[in-house]
Amino acid sequence: MKAAKKARILVVDDEEGIRKSLKMILEYEGYEFFEAATGEDGLEMVRETVGLDLVLLDIKMPGKSGLEVLAEIRKRPFVPEVIMISGQGTIQTAVEATKLGAFDFLEKPLHRERVLISVRNALRQTDLSREYQDLKRKTEKHYEIVGNHPLVQSLWKEILKIAPTNATVLVFGESGTGKELVARSIHAHSLRARETFVQVNCAAIPEELIESELFGHEKGSFTGATEKKTGKFEQADGGTLFLDEVGDMSLRTQSKVLRVLEEGEVQKVGSSRISKVDVRVIAATNKDLPAEIREGRFREDLYFRLNVVPLHSPPLRERPEDIPLLVDYFTRTFAEENNFRPRKFSPDALEAMTRYAWKGNIRELKNVVERLMIMTDRDTIERGDLPEPLRGRPGATLPEASGVKTLREFRDLAERDFLLAKLEANGWNISQTAREIDTPRSNLYKKLEQYGIKVTAGAGETVASPSREGGEEESPDSEGQDGR
Repeated sequence: MKAAKKARILVVDDEEGIRKSLKMILEYEGYEFFEAATGEDGLEMVRETVGLDLVLLDIKMPGKSGLEVLAEIRKRPFVPEVIMISGQGTIQTAVEATKLGAFDFLEKPLHRERVLISVRNALRQTDLSREYQDLKRKTEKHYEIVGNHPLVQSLWKEILKIAPTNATVLVFGESGTGKELVARSIHAHSLRARETFVQVNCAAIPEELIESELFGHEKGSFTGATEKKTGKFEQADGGTLFLDEVGDMSLRTQSKVLRVLEEGEVQKVGSSRISKVDVRVIAATNKDLPAEIREGRFREDLYFRLNVVPLHSPPLRERPEDIPLLVDYFTRTFAEENNFRPRKFSPDALEAMTRYAWKGNIRELKNVVERLMIMTDRDTIERGDLPEPLRGRPGATLPEASGVKTLREFRDLAERDFLLAKLEANGWNISQTAREIDTPRSNLYKKLEQYGIKVTAGAGETVASPSREGGEEESPDSEGQDGR
């Protein structure tokens, strides 16, 4: 039966009779045949032949030996599989060839069926290797971090620096800033890239189930445990475990995670057996963990164990110049994945999107782009197609840019106006405002101080008031100080 794919096979052997014999066998099976009589010519063919799938290589030849040629071939970034041929085969020679990366070892005289079995198996392995390389390239592209802003470029450099190590990483950032993308990028560029990437959302798992989810359980260990379960740590053995929203873990679970990190051991719920695991942990949070430690909600020792390499995923408002790049990226990606015709965003629409305060960060931007791709019939998406809050007309939250000299000044004005609007909407209640904008109170206090918004003590709650010109300050009357 002839091969469905016309694979390209190179035979390197100084015996003309061997080359002719293999040519007859391989061409009859539908393979494309190439040949070389010396090791030097064989190396040249490997370098020049595009899409070469397999090399059959004689060991004993004048000039460069087959083992020398094999060693040179294996230095290339992507190489075909190599089957060694020998008329004086020894166990030592076969072992040496295997160590150098040979797929198989054939002894002369060659037998047709033995040759074809080895060739088919080697080609199968070549196909698998190519599929892996293609998948890796696609993965790396899928997990690329888009942006030219210095904050993004700095983050990307840090990722590439730490990825090849086994260092534990803690990613900080607001919701929607791409913390998972950072984690996957680290994994994709690490020495563990071939192994499993396992993600756990610590905030989404009920407290009574999280230990079972992380460490596994034995059958009958608790009500509902009808079968044995392998935990996420064991699933990620050899690879990477991403603990998303690690700040939402209970103190009890935190202590057990700390033990795994320190000892490299896990114990299933309901089991006395301890298993060794080799896992790289990347954690992420949108919480202020030092503040959580002060409040007694997060273990300090776990924080120090996780925070070996801290990374900050910047919010979108700190890099508005990257928004057009992200819009283009999401547009192209969505079109390719969903077989949509390409769409463009008009300069006016992009300008409005750049001025908008993206509370949901990149996640919100991505959702808006995809919704517009689906709902807009025209090839160009205009400002009027945007959701109302993005259009920059009544209801927009950002200030006008007139009189502002730098991008930093504009961002500061935008952020101050945003905070004032939210505080006013929440009756100047600090806690309520912090919850609504999804930021720790400590961070909100710092921002209020930075923008000259006075913090005062009210009826059981801290309140704020905007500074007036001339240094006078105004606070709301006592009836509204606690937000009631």
